[in-house]
Amino acid sequence: MDDRAFQGLEIFLQKIPGISSPLSHGYSSDGQWWVKFTIDIDNSYAWQVVQELGHILNCLSLKERLPTVFKPVSPPPYLNGGPRDFLSWVIEFSDRYFKPGAIAKWLEGRMPQPVDDITQWELDE
Repeated sequence: MDDRAFQGLEIFLQKIPGISSPLSHGYSSDGQWWVKFTIDIDNSYAWQVVQELGHILNCLSLKERLPTVFKPVSPPPYLNGGPRDFLSWVIEFSDRYFKPGAIAKWLEGRMPQPVDDITQWELDE
């Protein structure tokens, strides 16, 4: 897998409210890969974004489990600082046959549409 394989997924993720550039990605020799990014915690849709990604990537359904984990990552706060500057999010993939373009399609098909239209993210609470 080369860096071009991540382009479509990264373009899609950057359309999601509150996700900040730059994104980073990587892969191992055994085919596992990851994408890392930050979510602006001051964005009014930040927690909805976390909730959507957590639902789709971690537990869409018992029958439709993706080979993914979405989770927060951080260096030690006592050495670096708070979440505004040092909290990141990572999507990890354990199936080398599940390519970045495929996850972009899964997300696009299940997130508010169009994903960059703020009005689609408003909830009736």
